[in-house]
Amino acid sequence: MRRQQLTQLIGALVVAAALVGLPATAFAVITGSAHDLSAQSYTTEICNVCHTPHNASTVTAAPLWDHTETSATYTVYSSTTLNASPGQPSGVSKLCLSCHDGTVAIDAFAGATGTTSVTGAALVGTALANDHPISFTYNTALATADGELFDPSTDTTSLGGTIAEDLLFSDSLECASCHDVHNALGNANLLQIANTDSDLCLTCHDK
Repeated sequence: MRRQQLTQLIGALVVAAALVGLPATAFAVITGSAHDLSAQSYTTEICNVCHTPHNASTVTAAPLWDHTETSATYTVYSSTTLNASPGQPSGVSKLCLSCHDGTVAIDAFAGATGTTSVTGAALVGTALANDHPISFTYNTALATADGELFDPSTDTTSLGGTIAEDLLFSDSLECASCHDVHNALGNANLLQIANTDSDLCLTCHDK
Protein backbone atom coordinates (compact mmCIF):
# COMPACT_ATOMS: atom_id res chain seq x y z
CA MET A 1 0.00 0.00 0.00
CA ARG A 2 2.86 2.34 0.84
CA ARG A 3 4.38 1.78 -2.61
CA GLN A 4 1.05 2.58 -4.29
CA GLN A 5 0.71 5.83 -2.35
CA LEU A 6 4.28 6.78 -3.21
CA THR A 7 3.66 6.00 -6.87
CA GLN A 8 0.55 8.20 -6.91
CA LEU A 9 2.46 11.07 -5.30
CA ILE A 10 5.36 10.76 -7.71
CA GLY A 11 2.91 10.44 -10.60
CA ALA A 12 1.59 13.89 -9.74
CA LEU A 13 5.14 15.23 -9.69
CA VAL A 14 5.83 13.66 -13.08
CA VAL A 15 2.81 15.42 -14.51
CA ALA A 16 4.14 18.70 -13.18
CA ALA A 17 7.53 18.06 -14.75
CA ALA A 18 6.01 17.00 -18.04
CA LEU A 19 3.74 19.99 -18.31
CA VAL A 20 6.08 22.83 -17.42
CA GLY A 21 5.00 25.86 -19.38
CA LEU A 22 1.51 24.57 -20.20
CA PRO A 23 -1.70 26.17 -18.90
CA ALA A 24 -3.01 24.95 -15.56
CA THR A 25 -6.01 23.43 -17.37
CA ALA A 26 -3.64 20.88 -18.93
CA PHE A 27 -3.31 19.16 -15.58
CA ALA A 28 -6.99 18.27 -15.44
CA VAL A 29 -8.21 17.63 -18.96
CA ILE A 30 -6.07 14.58 -19.70
CA THR A 31 -8.42 12.81 -17.31
CA GLY A 32 -11.14 11.24 -19.42
CA SER A 33 -9.35 12.00 -22.70
CA ALA A 34 -8.10 9.48 -25.26
CA HIS A 35 -4.77 9.40 -23.43
CA ASP A 36 -6.29 8.55 -20.06
CA LEU A 37 -5.51 4.83 -19.90
CA SER A 38 -6.07 4.46 -16.18
CA ALA A 39 -9.06 2.15 -16.66
CA GLN A 40 -7.09 -0.37 -18.71
CA SER A 41 -5.95 -3.73 -17.39
CA TYR A 42 -2.27 -2.79 -17.44
CA THR A 43 -2.41 0.35 -15.27
CA THR A 44 -4.55 2.31 -12.84
CA GLU A 45 -2.63 5.52 -13.42
CA ILE A 46 -2.57 8.20 -16.11
CA CYS A 47 1.07 9.19 -16.32
CA ASN A 48 3.02 5.98 -15.93
CA VAL A 49 2.44 4.61 -19.44
CA CYS A 50 4.79 7.33 -20.69
CA HIS A 51 6.68 8.72 -17.68
CA THR A 52 8.51 7.43 -14.64
CA PRO A 53 10.07 9.25 -11.68
CA HIS A 54 13.08 6.91 -11.52
CA ASN A 55 15.37 5.09 -13.95
CA ALA A 56 13.95 6.83 -16.99
CA SER A 57 15.43 6.27 -20.43
CA THR A 58 17.81 8.81 -21.93
CA VAL A 59 15.23 10.07 -24.44
CA THR A 60 15.52 13.86 -24.49
CA ALA A 61 12.32 14.66 -26.38
CA ALA A 62 10.16 14.21 -23.28
CA PRO A 63 10.85 14.31 -19.54
CA LEU A 64 11.35 11.10 -17.57
CA TRP A 65 10.37 8.88 -20.51
CA ASP A 66 9.49 5.26 -19.70
CA HIS A 67 7.83 3.81 -22.81
CA THR A 68 9.65 1.57 -25.28
CA GLU A 69 10.70 3.63 -28.29
CA THR A 70 9.85 2.45 -31.79
CA SER A 71 12.61 1.38 -34.16
CA ALA A 72 10.37 1.21 -37.25
CA THR A 73 11.28 2.65 -40.63
CA TYR A 74 8.54 4.73 -42.23
CA THR A 75 7.32 5.61 -45.69
CA VAL A 76 7.17 9.39 -45.40
CA TYR A 77 5.08 11.97 -47.20
CA SER A 78 6.31 13.16 -50.58
CA SER A 79 4.86 15.38 -53.30
CA THR A 80 6.09 17.24 -56.36
CA THR A 81 4.65 20.42 -54.83
CA LEU A 82 6.29 19.95 -51.43
CA ASN A 83 9.09 22.40 -50.66
CA ALA A 84 9.92 20.81 -47.30
CA SER A 85 12.12 17.77 -46.85
CA PRO A 86 10.51 15.37 -44.37
CA GLY A 87 12.87 12.81 -42.90
CA GLN A 88 12.27 9.76 -40.78
CA PRO A 89 10.17 10.73 -37.74
CA SER A 90 12.30 11.99 -34.88
CA GLY A 91 12.01 13.72 -31.52
CA VAL A 92 8.52 13.87 -30.06
CA SER A 93 7.00 12.40 -33.24
CA LYS A 94 8.94 9.18 -32.70
CA LEU A 95 7.59 9.02 -29.17
CA CYS A 96 4.01 9.43 -30.43
CA LEU A 97 4.60 6.70 -32.99
CA SER A 98 5.93 4.42 -30.27
CA CYS A 99 2.28 3.62 -29.63
CA HIS A 100 0.57 4.81 -32.80
CA ASP A 101 2.60 2.96 -35.44
CA GLY A 102 1.41 -0.38 -34.01
CA THR A 103 4.88 -1.92 -33.84
CA VAL A 104 5.20 -1.33 -30.09
CA ALA A 105 2.52 -2.29 -27.56
CA ILE A 106 0.80 0.45 -25.58
CA ASP A 107 1.69 -1.39 -22.39
CA ALA A 108 5.39 -1.68 -23.29
CA PHE A 109 6.57 0.47 -20.42
CA ALA A 110 8.52 0.06 -17.19
CA GLY A 111 10.56 -2.67 -18.83
CA ALA A 112 7.56 -4.77 -19.91
CA THR A 113 7.27 -6.05 -23.48
CA GLY A 114 3.54 -5.43 -23.55
CA THR A 115 0.72 -7.23 -25.35
CA THR A 116 -1.86 -4.54 -26.15
CA SER A 117 -1.61 -2.67 -29.45
CA VAL A 118 -3.35 0.44 -30.75
CA THR A 119 -6.31 -0.26 -33.02
CA GLY A 120 -8.85 1.68 -35.06
CA ALA A 121 -8.40 5.30 -36.01
CA ALA A 122 -5.54 5.68 -33.51
CA LEU A 123 -3.43 3.21 -35.51
CA VAL A 124 -1.36 5.34 -37.90
CA GLY A 125 0.94 2.53 -39.01
CA THR A 126 4.32 2.96 -40.67
CA ALA A 127 3.01 4.21 -44.03
CA LEU A 128 2.87 7.97 -43.47
CA ALA A 129 2.67 9.00 -47.13
CA ASN A 130 -1.00 9.94 -46.78
CA ASP A 131 -0.56 11.90 -43.55
CA HIS A 132 0.57 15.47 -43.00
CA PRO A 133 4.39 15.55 -43.26
CA ILE A 134 6.33 15.69 -40.01
CA SER A 135 9.94 16.01 -38.87
CA PHE A 136 10.90 18.74 -41.30
CA THR A 137 12.32 22.22 -40.81
CA TYR A 138 9.66 24.93 -40.99
CA ASN A 139 11.40 28.28 -41.06
CA THR A 140 11.39 31.60 -42.91
CA ALA A 141 13.25 30.07 -45.86
CA LEU A 142 10.61 27.36 -46.30
CA ALA A 143 7.74 29.86 -45.99
CA THR A 144 9.37 32.05 -48.65
CA ALA A 145 10.04 29.13 -51.00
CA ASP A 146 6.52 27.75 -50.60
CA GLY A 147 4.70 31.06 -50.95
CA GLU A 148 1.59 29.78 -49.16
CA LEU A 149 2.91 29.42 -45.62
CA PHE A 150 3.08 32.02 -42.90
CA ASP A 151 6.51 32.93 -41.60
CA PRO A 152 6.84 30.95 -38.35
CA SER A 153 9.32 33.41 -36.87
CA THR A 154 6.99 36.41 -37.12
CA ASP A 155 3.39 35.27 -37.63
CA THR A 156 1.44 34.51 -34.48
CA THR A 157 -1.02 31.86 -33.33
CA SER A 158 -4.19 32.12 -31.28
CA LEU A 159 -2.09 30.87 -28.35
CA GLY A 160 -0.32 34.22 -28.19
CA GLY A 161 3.18 33.56 -29.50
CA THR A 162 4.73 33.03 -32.90
CA ILE A 163 4.24 29.78 -34.78
CA ALA A 164 7.80 28.83 -33.94
CA GLU A 165 7.32 29.56 -30.25
CA ASP A 166 3.95 27.86 -29.85
CA LEU A 167 3.99 24.93 -32.25
CA LEU A 168 7.48 24.01 -33.40
CA PHE A 169 10.29 22.02 -31.80
CA SER A 170 13.61 23.71 -32.56
CA ASP A 171 12.06 24.87 -35.86
CA SER A 172 10.84 21.36 -36.67
CA LEU A 173 7.20 20.50 -37.28
CA GLU A 174 6.24 17.32 -35.42
CA CYS A 175 3.09 15.40 -34.46
CA ALA A 176 2.85 17.52 -31.30
CA SER A 177 2.81 20.70 -33.38
CA CYS A 178 -0.86 19.96 -34.08
CA HIS A 179 -1.72 17.47 -31.35
CA ASP A 180 -1.40 18.02 -27.61
CA VAL A 181 -0.80 14.75 -25.80
CA HIS A 182 -1.94 16.38 -22.55
CA ASN A 183 -5.11 17.79 -24.15
CA ALA A 184 -4.99 21.32 -22.75
CA LEU A 185 -7.99 22.36 -24.87
CA GLY A 186 -10.03 19.35 -23.81
CA ASN A 187 -11.10 18.33 -27.31
CA ALA A 188 -11.67 14.88 -28.76
CA ASN A 189 -8.82 15.06 -31.27
CA LEU A 190 -6.23 16.38 -28.80
CA LEU A 191 -5.61 19.46 -30.93
CA GLN A 192 -3.31 22.33 -30.00
CA ILE A 193 -5.77 24.78 -31.59
CA ALA A 194 -9.45 24.02 -32.21
CA ASN A 195 -9.98 23.48 -35.93
CA THR A 196 -13.29 25.33 -36.17
CA ASP A 197 -13.38 26.95 -39.62
CA SER A 198 -9.99 25.28 -40.24
CA ASP A 199 -8.36 27.57 -37.67
CA LEU A 200 -5.58 25.09 -36.91
CA CYS A 201 -4.74 24.56 -40.59
CA LEU A 202 -4.87 28.29 -41.31
CA THR A 203 -2.42 29.01 -38.51
CA CYS A 204 0.40 27.92 -40.84
CA HIS A 205 -1.22 27.80 -44.29
CA ASP A 206 -2.39 31.09 -45.75
CA LYS A 207 -4.93 29.47 -48.09
